[in-house]
Amino acid sequence: MIQIGLKLSVVLVLLLGFTSQRVEGICSVQHCNDRTRCVLSKDQRSCKCTTGYYADQCDKHANIKVMCGRDHMAIRATEDFFKYHNVSLESLHFPNKSCRAQRKVVDGVPHYMSRISKDQYLTCGGKPLEKNHTHIFYSLSLLSEPQVNGNIIRDPVIKINFTCIHPYIKRASLTFPVIPSSSETVIHVDEVDATIQMMLYTDDSYSKAHSSAPTIELRDKVYVEVTVTEPADFFLLMVSGCWATQSPQPNTTEGYVHTLLRHGCVDDQTVSFLNVSTGQSGRNGDSSSVRYSFDMFRFLAEPHELYLHCTVQLCEPDDHKSCTPNCNSISKREAVRANPTLGLLSYGPIRIEMPDRPSSNILMTVVLPVAGVWTVSFFLIILITVAKAGSRRLAKMGRTDNSVLT
Repeated sequence: MIQIGLKLSVVLVLLLGFTSQRVEGICSVQHCNDRTRCVLSKDQRSCKCTTGYYADQCDKHANIKVMCGRDHMAIRATEDFFKYHNVSLESLHFPNKSCRAQRKVVDGVPHYMSRISKDQYLTCGGKPLEKNHTHIFYSLSLLSEPQVNGNIIRDPVIKINFTCIHPYIKRASLTFPVIPSSSETVIHVDEVDATIQMMLYTDDSYSKAHSSAPTIELRDKVYVEVTVTEPADFFLLMVSGCWATQSPQPNTTEGYVHTLLRHGCVDDQTVSFLNVSTGQSGRNGDSSSVRYSFDMFRFLAEPHELYLHCTVQLCEPDDHKSCTPNCNSISKREAVRANPTLGLLSYGPIRIEMPDRPSSNILMTVVLPVAGVWTVSFFLIILITVAKAGSRRLAKMGRTDNSVLT
């Protein structure tokens, strides 16, 4: 599990001409008695409300809540908090002014709320991602437009800074793991361990994975999913290559090999990518999960089972170019992947179901006619033998009759 933390600060910026002064919730000095709600200045002449509190006595709470999900981040505060500072809903936005707030009632209390998906983070003005050995930091600011009256601004501008913190969980990796129900590997990217998993599913709903070594009929669809499980929904994932072998070893020189994907592009005409969200036709490399299917096959020689191997590449969220295969130009694909961060996954065995009915039909079709030919030939030989014997017998009787007459 990834535990998600947050950091929050609320700043009121009072704009006066060409200068600005930062205060955090102006309050009345004579009412500043609770140090958990307000803080006096060193000269005791002014005070400010602590984060989340407002009003003259700092006795009202904005109920500011930051929500950090795996695929989104959001912030909300009570409508009364913004109205106290003369901030309208229409004036609230992220650094990109097209990403605005909405009014939402929560438990009977109206709030102003802003929510974005992971894909909108950079577009809406998210700060460049910060990383260390253990965490990734997503930081955004919710701002209000200054209320201009002629050529002056009287009301403060609200700026709420918040950060979602996603920790990494490191795991030990196996070299070329081959597990019947799933395959997992770890890629080291910029001091971070990312865990990738490959699984086979029973149908195109991808709701039930095979729990043991699957047995699949020829020409039936094989549904494959490769996904980054930790950290979830952060890296972009591209499946660079996939191939099948008769051996558990991916680079074996023994037996047959069949390629399904090469350089991120389809190399088997039955392969098709599926969109993770809609289940319709999808692309390789546009999210942290890749789903594709192919028609089951078998090799010419035994054993009638195969092992699936895939190489994967990870890219940072703002590096779509490196995870977008160009299937029209081999040279461009190779140039993009000059220094790829690759990992290898192996899955198997996948057994092929060999139905008995076709073999039985062939046996009946081939053996019975052959048996009929042999039966007819046998009777013909008997008839010819009897006929020859009869002819010799008649010829002998004819010679005997001639001798008697003489």
